[in-house]
Amino acid sequence: MSEPHVHIGEVVTRTGLSHRTIRYYEEMGLLTPSARTEGGFRLYDEAGIERLLLIKPMKPLGFSVEQMRHLLDALDTLADPGSPGSAAARAQVDAIHDEALTRVAELKEATARAEAFTDQLKLISPPMS
Repeated sequence: MSEPHVHIGEVVTRTGLSHRTIRYYEEMGLLTPSARTEGGFRLYDEAGIERLLLIKPMKPLGFSVEQMRHLLDALDTLADPGSPGSAAARAQVDAIHDEALTRVAELKEATARAEAFTDQLKLISPPMS
């Protein structure tokens, strides 16, 4: 039995990404439709949807498409037990993980500064009743 395929509209619903973003990621080589209909419409499998869900949080953290590609390539290498580049792939995943942790910490600091600023504004100018 073959794995079920879904149209891009279902992928949009399941990932929260736009049609345009999914097509862009395809153009950039991050994703390949698993099949096409006779009419040429893209079809995706669960593995493709999982790839999108993995890289989706990378964009708001400021990762580039190239960094996304490096992560996906490394994970593909690690998924192949006989792959010769597994040590380098593991190092790549670890480096991206560390970078993500750094970026999250920076965002938390920026959020704390923004919250302190809004609190300060409340004290300077209390809401009108």
